[in-house]
Amino acid sequence: MPGKAPTKKLSTQEHAAEEPRDVPHALIKLIEDEGLQVGDRLPPELELVHRLGFGRSTIRETLKTWESMGVVSRNKGAGTRLIAEMSRNTLRVALTIKHEAESLIRMQQVRRPLEIEAVRLATRLATPDQRRVINARAAELIAVFEAGEDWRPADHRFHKAVHEATGNLLFEQIIDQILKCFHDIYETPFGKPHLGQDTIPLHKPLAAAIIAGDEEEAAELTARIIDMVCTETQKIAEECND
Repeated sequence: MPGKAPTKKLSTQEHAAEEPRDVPHALIKLIEDEGLQVGDRLPPELELVHRLGFGRSTIRETLKTWESMGVVSRNKGAGTRLIAEMSRNTLRVALTIKHEAESLIRMQQVRRPLEIEAVRLATRLATPDQRRVINARAAELIAVFEAGEDWRPADHRFHKAVHEATGNLLFEQIIDQILKCFHDIYETPFGKPHLGQDTIPLHKPLAAAIIAGDEEEAAELTARIIDMVCTETQKIAEECND
């Protein structure tokens, strides 16, 4: 019975060009070729270096990433074991979810101080007409949400009214640019177009705080809204990776 063909080792140039991208795929091919299942032990790092032709540090970093994703467990005595099914497709899905989660959270972290400052300025500077518009946009948002319709356009109009009330159009322009950079992830993160819907009821007291000139309450509610989205994002990512 013929033995398996030896795994081709890569040249130094091939390493430089392909290591970051190809190590996970090479490991998955080995797992599939060996028929390894959940609970099985992967070969030791030095054997992986020899068989796959990649540097030990690169293989180690990939295994660390897999460990953080709940794909493998690593123990000096027990070695590296699979604790989740792994294939080319599951890797793609897991990495996509991880990337979306990290990108969305980063975007919200950048957006957070801008939105809080915008709300503070709107609370202090909004004219009576602008306060009426903010109130109307909040009422529209709540009505659309309670009707079970797509509330995102109404949510955009509400925040646009707040940004306009700051008297500084840079807030709207900068935040819009941030959202455009993450458009695909922001519109349907994890395939869920209504991520953040639990924050919608908070927009009514937020509008009331702006109209009443309660700057601290408005800032606190804005921070809560963004923090809730970040928490939900993290929770969904963890559930999808289980």
